[in-house]
Amino acid sequence: MNHGFITFEGIDGAGKSSHIEALAQWLRVRGREVLLTREPGGTALAERLRELLLHEPMDALTESLLVFAARRDHLRQRIEPALARGATVLCDRFTDATFAYQGGGRGFDLAVLGQLEGWVQQGRQPDLTLWFDLPPTVAARRRAAARAADRFESEDEIFFTRVREGYAARATAAPERFIRIDAEQPREAVWAQIERELQERGW
Repeated sequence: MNHGFITFEGIDGAGKSSHIEALAQWLRVRGREVLLTREPGGTALAERLRELLLHEPMDALTESLLVFAARRDHLRQRIEPALARGATVLCDRFTDATFAYQGGGRGFDLAVLGQLEGWVQQGRQPDLTLWFDLPPTVAARRRAAARAADRFESEDEIFFTRVREGYAARATAAPERFIRIDAEQPREAVWAQIERELQERGW
């Protein structure tokens, strides 16, 4: 039986949040200790940095530095201690999002992101990543119906197309870690796919 680190990834509006809650419950029913967390965020400091990222204008390098600063605190304060005691960590976004949003969406230097990834994570990667893949036009409709847009959600369809391509590149580079979820399916079908994939992998 696996115990480890599962991340949920995808463009805004792909439906990650409802399913991460469902998976946390699914695991707890099976006797697991689960840490449910998010990025940017997860600690008091990282949540403050999240607010800056979502609402204050800044360039791509500043975004990247803030994201990795938040991630460093999150790893040290919550993720690593939880994994060390045998808990399963479910995280709504992690480093793949940085490569997709800052690297793909903003067109920022992937080599610089790779350097920051190495410094901050020191080899820590998720054991499994569920990528909720959805056409940007569909995601935009869902976002518009759900909430007021933040600085990222306000970006245009071209931006989110680049973000989606950024996720695809990460999935291609680490196929053993990624599971592509067809997020355009009805909610019940998405959950059925998640449950099937985890059971097949011994979670």
